[in-house]
Amino acid sequence: MPNLSLFFKSVKLPAMPEVAHALIKTLNKNDVTAARVRDLIAKDPALTATLLRMANSALFGLSQSISSLDTAIRLVGLSQIRSHALSVCLRNAFPVVSHMDRIEFWRGSMATAAYAQWLCSGLALDQQQAWLTGMMLRLGELLIAQQDPVLIEGIEKRPCAPGERWVREQRLTGFSEGQITAELARRWDFPAEMVHAFEAAAHPLAAQPFSPIGAVLHLAGRLADVPNARPLTLASLPPDVVNALQLNGEWMQATMPSVHSLLDVTEFTDLSHGTNSLTV
Repeated sequence: MPNLSLFFKSVKLPAMPEVAHALIKTLNKNDVTAARVRDLIAKDPALTATLLRMANSALFGLSQSISSLDTAIRLVGLSQIRSHALSVCLRNAFPVVSHMDRIEFWRGSMATAAYAQWLCSGLALDQQQAWLTGMMLRLGELLIAQQDPVLIEGIEKRPCAPGERWVREQRLTGFSEGQITAELARRWDFPAEMVHAFEAAAHPLAAQPFSPIGAVLHLAGRLADVPNARPLTLASLPPDVVNALQLNGEWMQATMPSVHSLLDVTEFTDLSHGTNSLTV
């Protein structure tokens, strides 16, 4: 039987910056202040500049220019700024991986995050936690690629139906990307609720106890696998998972966002050599 401990002995974990570790610790605290998060982010000028560029992009749809972290946190929200700061740190921490399209990988991760946040807006769940877990879900695939780059060609082979990547990962490695991400998140001290959600993402109804965020990740991941998903796509989602979350079908049809309006891959584009890099 495959062993995650053995798998992790065969890969090198990305080196996370100190600011990221500090921000992760705040996820476990209910009384963290905006000033605390601001001070942590401000220690990294490059991260601060990236977040301000993101806050001023069309992604956030703000009507005024933002020039400081204080203003960004006030207008965008502490939780959202922290989640985006962590996503930038995570993206920068992972090394280049061959056989994978950098832009498409992060676009898929952002789409999963956006769909997860949308689904949670119709439930009594933390939308920013859902966004961050959605953004992180596929990190396990990057560790698979590090261990054996050849496997990625089989996992990413087209066509790939929604959810089929998880099946291929399980068949080829013994684990889904979510299970690997869960162990990574556990080692980095992310909240236990997020760890359980990653573990449950591929098979949410088998998870004990039931993880609502895990079920949301399952649906969001499937939607992200569909190019140009539309309200009609919702009919292809597993009804047992939709029912387990008690999601309202009419609400889903009426409010499903155009994912393209929620994506901004500018920060995932490497222009250091004058061209877009197509590796993660």
